[in-house]
Amino acid sequence: MKTLICTGPQKLAYKEGTMPKAKADFAIIKIHRIGVCGTDLHAFEGTQPFFTYPRILGHEISGELIDTGGNQNFEVGEPVTFIPYINCENCIACLSKKPNCCINIKVCGVHTDGGMAEFIQIPARLLVKGCGLSFDELALIEPLAIGAHSLRRAQIKPGEFVLVVGAGPIGLGIIELARIAGAQVIALDVNNNRLNFCSEKLNLRHIINANNENVADRLAEITAGDMPTLVIDATGNQKAINNSFYYMAHGGRYVLVGLQKGELIVSHPEFHKREGTLMSSRNATIEDFDHVINCMKKRLINPEYYITHRVFFDEVKTKFKSWLDPSSSVIKAMISIR
Repeated sequence: MKTLICTGPQKLAYKEGTMPKAKADFAIIKIHRIGVCGTDLHAFEGTQPFFTYPRILGHEISGELIDTGGNQNFEVGEPVTFIPYINCENCIACLSKKPNCCINIKVCGVHTDGGMAEFIQIPARLLVKGCGLSFDELALIEPLAIGAHSLRRAQIKPGEFVLVVGAGPIGLGIIELARIAGAQVIALDVNNNRLNFCSEKLNLRHIINANNENVADRLAEITAGDMPTLVIDATGNQKAINNSFYYMAHGGRYVLVGLQKGELIVSHPEFHKREGTLMSSRNATIEDFDHVINCMKKRLINPEYYITHRVFFDEVKTKFKSWLDPSSSVIKAMISIR
């Protein structure tokens, strides 16, 4: 089978891989769609902290099930996606029903080979049913579930002001799911194309360009001086992460979804006087996948909005680097296998 391997920073190569063989408890999926996410892009540019080379990228996957691996809830031939976080089931996190932050976790496309291939073999227990959704929709469930998990962690409340820092693919999912939850959402970014997307596609009223406006003053104006009670970072940018500590209301919560290699730097008195709550949000769980699926089935989310670029698998090597360029206006690149 054909695979696409990231052999080092800025390096991709097509290679022939070994077709997975049937074995108990492991399902085989014939891949139809592969979504490209920030993790893939950061791995390619050499800034993903958990990444080692060489590696087959890709964990936003949908396809046709060709071997159930003995999972009796599934049938050969049905459309599926899967949870791409392979957990050990035995550590303190797993036993506490937090498999998303398993001590021994292996994320497909990061710690172990992912889905930029014609077939993939995964633990059958991680399969997720298609539920009548298209292959495009199924490949978008995982990145949206990342946002759903962050909001569940934060215990989002209807009516509260929520600041989402970073309107990339993950941030846009957080914005949309926060809106569905009834929050008053504010998007902060430096990219006008992404902010326009928030305004035009997601009908977002409050958008702020950090390059053109005083962020603190604008937030005070929107919230009548109270500032957002929930701040979520989806940038993975050190400066943006550190600055956002100052945008949180007294008694507020700050959730880190974006990931960077450096340190968090904040004035302790500023954070302390707010009695702020700081938390991270990693990956997602089946509850988050189910929530996204339900939102899609109810047509509360239009997945087609997110797909701005489409390519075939054999075109990815030549197109991939261009998606790092902000001028490409990429929100979600979707790969199809012919």
